[in-house]
Amino acid sequence: MIVCVTGTGTDVGKTVATAALAVRLAQQEHRVGVVKPVQTGEPGGTAGDLATVHRLTGITDLHEFHRYPDPLAPDLAARRAGMPAAQLRQVGDRLRALDAADPDRILLVEGAGGILVRLGEDWTLADLAVELDAPVIVVTTLGLGSLNVAELTVRCALDHGLRVLGLVGGSLPADPDLATGLNVAELPAVTGVPLLGCVPAGAGQLAPADFAAMARTALAL
Repeated sequence: MIVCVTGTGTDVGKTVATAALAVRLAQQEHRVGVVKPVQTGEPGGTAGDLATVHRLTGITDLHEFHRYPDPLAPDLAARRAGMPAAQLRQVGDRLRALDAADPDRILLVEGAGGILVRLGEDWTLADLAVELDAPVIVVTTLGLGSLNVAELTVRCALDHGLRVLGLVGGSLPADPDLATGLNVAELPAVTGVPLLGCVPAGAGQLAPADFAAMARTALAL
């Protein structure tokens, strides 16, 4: 099974939320893999979003297809680097092959930025989810302005004919302000999809055992 994870924008906590989803699914006896089709902002080596997932979860079933050095939208990063852009059909074929190799595994496919960020010259995570007939989980901010971007993202997914499994709050402060506290309750009402949980702020710095304990209590899957 393939599930696409997108965000309401950049730096909303999508990678840490993906790691939390992965470890929570593993706790429920699922086999889990994580795929980053396009990584930007890392020139090479072992750094990147999948390295963060591995550090937090210990999961080793990790797959990255394309990498570009500049911290830009993937189509712009590829163009600036003079490298071939990712192709929708090729990425889709690779993901289908991974899925076919272990149909009982859940593959979490993490996008880049928001749902309409170009992962290649003419396609987005929404297009990839359509190509794969995959449901979507949306990682959202929680502070002032979050209701608008969360609803826009969910509406975009629905307009593409996609099924949205739910929202995950990407970073919940220990002492939420008024807007954040109200938004946590309001997000399901305005988007029409459930809030699966909220990842506490700073969770990306936890040790693996503490991160696993956090995921168990923070996410309802």
